[in-house]
Amino acid sequence: MALESKQIEEGLEFVPKFDPHGLIPAIAQDAGTGEVLMVAYMNREALDRTIATGRATYYSRSRKKLWKKGEESGHVQQVQQILVDCDQDCLILKVTVDAGQCHVGYQSCFYRALKPNTEKDLELIAEKVYDPEATYKK
Repeated sequence: MALESKQIEEGLEFVPKFDPHGLIPAIAQDAGTGEVLMVAYMNREALDRTIATGRATYYSRSRKKLWKKGEESGHVQQVQQILVDCDQDCLILKVTVDAGQCHVGYQSCFYRALKPNTEKDLELIAEKVYDPEATYKK
């Protein structure tokens, strides 16, 4: 194992590895329940702002800009801990949240599951916790 690889994998210096587009995947997980809330991406600026403020900031690939989680909905993520995987190319943000982290009204963006014994049929596994039409006044 090369010295550089050993440092990244076992060292104690945070050196996140961004992809060729300058992004790193970030999984938001409820710090209390362990529920996976969402997956998003961060660029260097979003990660730096998250670290500096303690509030999750992501990079929107579709809008090509930074977005603070909750800037429209009010459903912010207070970051309790940032975990980094062995290759330092993926993050988990342990966050405390209020209700509704998904923009369509669910606590988690993972509100559907593949039905057993099917190849493409989904089933709902959660109920909405807020009305997105009332929250996002577009």
